[in-house]
Amino acid sequence: MPASDPQSLAQRDAAAAWLFLAPALLLLSVFVLYPIGYLFFLSFTQGSFTRSGVFWVGVRNYWRLVLSPDFWQVLGNTVYFTVATVIPSLVLPLGLAVLLNHTVALRDVLRTAYFIPSITSLVAVGLGFRWLFQNDGPVNGLLSQIGVEPIPWLGSATWAMPVLILLSVWKQIGFNMVVFLAGLQTIPQSRYEAAELDGANGWQQFWHITLPGLRPTLIFAAVTTAIFTLRSFEQPYVMTGGGPLNSTNLLVFYIYQEAFAQFDFGYAAAAATLLLGITLVLVYVQLQWMRDEP
Repeated sequence: MPASDPQSLAQRDAAAAWLFLAPALLLLSVFVLYPIGYLFFLSFTQGSFTRSGVFWVGVRNYWRLVLSPDFWQVLGNTVYFTVATVIPSLVLPLGLAVLLNHTVALRDVLRTAYFIPSITSLVAVGLGFRWLFQNDGPVNGLLSQIGVEPIPWLGSATWAMPVLILLSVWKQIGFNMVVFLAGLQTIPQSRYEAAELDGANGWQQFWHITLPGLRPTLIFAAVTTAIFTLRSFEQPYVMTGGGPLNSTNLLVFYIYQEAFAQFDFGYAAAAATLLLGITLVLVYVQLQWMRDEP
């Protein structure tokens, strides 16, 4: 029997690969690529689907974003919210992961307890936090017992955002802790044993072995936490409605208001396109840092 032509085998393999990939590519196109493309198109239009339709306006929506004081306030709120959420959402889970990676009493119970918030409905948690921090809620009740005047947490432009940040950090701790625990398992124990023989203390081992060994995990956790924070919607929607004085209005909630309260879909699409661009930049940075990993 004559040997098969290598070119024919390669073509058949390629055809088989495309055949198996076709369903996934179809779903990707319908549910991801087409919506992104339509969002980008919509950002260059103006009008409402409930009125006389949409019409092309070019970059006018993006120019409106640049000139809008409300947008810049919302963008500042989002940056503040993201930075203040991401940092403790990395530091606290890392400390818990290092602690729970060793043999401690009730270790499995503690792991489960810390992870439960990450799988709890954010709407339900938001309602719970709103009850805790209301003017006559349990938090102010505890403050009153120690002689501190009650604080209007959710009615204050100063204190409302820290409450949202506290909720988001509490929500994210469990997931990041599990990620860090998985990363710690990849660090060879022999490195710690060699460091102990050289006289390194616990802090030196953490700084020179644990942190470098967790570099890919830290990058992944930082980027995913930032993306999770940037797309936050439930917190202002359930707890503050973006107030008081627009102080807790975040970018996704702002997009929702412009699209479904003002029916200005083009302007909302422009803001959403900007959010998509920020997310893609974060993913690109993650890929670059991972590529530079020695």
